[in-house]
Amino acid sequence: MTDASPLNTDEATFIAVARSGDTARFALITERHRRELQVHCYRMLANYDDAQDMTQETFLRAWNKRESFKGHAALRTWLYRIATNACLDFLQKRDDRTPLPSEVLYLQPYPDRMLPEDPQESVVSRETIELAFIVAVQHLPPRQRAVFILRDVLGWPAPKAADALELTVASVTSALQRARVTMREQLPDRRLDWRSPAPHELSHDERGVVKAYIDAHERNDLDGLMSLLRDDLRFAMLPELGPVTMAAKDAVDGWVSGGLFQRGRDDWRGIATTVNRMPAAVLYLRAPEDAEYRLFAIAVLRIVDGKIAELTGFDAAGKPWLDLPRAL
Repeated sequence: MTDASPLNTDEATFIAVARSGDTARFALITERHRRELQVHCYRMLANYDDAQDMTQETFLRAWNKRESFKGHAALRTWLYRIATNACLDFLQKRDDRTPLPSEVLYLQPYPDRMLPEDPQESVVSRETIELAFIVAVQHLPPRQRAVFILRDVLGWPAPKAADALELTVASVTSALQRARVTMREQLPDRRLDWRSPAPHELSHDERGVVKAYIDAHERNDLDGLMSLLRDDLRFAMLPELGPVTMAAKDAVDGWVSGGLFQRGRDDWRGIATTVNRMPAAVLYLRAPEDAEYRLFAIAVLRIVDGKIAELTGFDAAGKPWLDLPRAL
């Protein structure tokens, strides 16, 4: 199987480096693909730590298999093939199974600063990096997942995907059809044409809601907070609680009964950010005897018609890749 483009300077240089065994030049050539490969692994695994590990595993495998690269496919394609199979091997060892809706507890947020820099690349389309999409993909069996990502996210033709996965074109076509059915079941109200243009920037409404969400925390304004939530809010606090649908009042009452917004846990500060190309609020809490506000959680929001439709909370501690201040 070959790519349409002829052998170019990048591939010719890589072949020369592979033959010479020059590790420094090998790293220099392959490193330019790190960010997009890491996003690819993240879509497969939904976990930033695991995606980092599998990207590193990809480069290790590429080095060990360097002499097998003959330039019949583009270097980028060759690396994607290795990355995909590294993820499939990882999922097999983890004894991966299709999760129930409340079981994607290994989900982690992805920092926007680590996305590939070219905003036109389909690999960073907002629709295919949002948390809801990443969770939906996890409901696909691993090989269907790989087929769906290669075909419908990256836009690979069926023969190219079949070659990467060592499957027949008929098998790839069948797997893609089944995957699309599952994705429609998981995201019934979402756009399903993953490769069409989608905005990367937050809208004015999204920015306003994040600011209001932070302000409500800082004022301990529970009514104001409740007014920002849709009555069919989908809420998850990972890794403890998978997604549940609840009324706005029930959500706020649950937070209060859990001790938030009560004496000793009612002095908040927040900063706005984005992860997974989604609006997010980073919340800091100050204990009565503390001089600083300590990093508490990050709330990733999906906003529809000026209201928060989905709120996915993550414990922000132990996630250095988010590059968040530990205290304010």
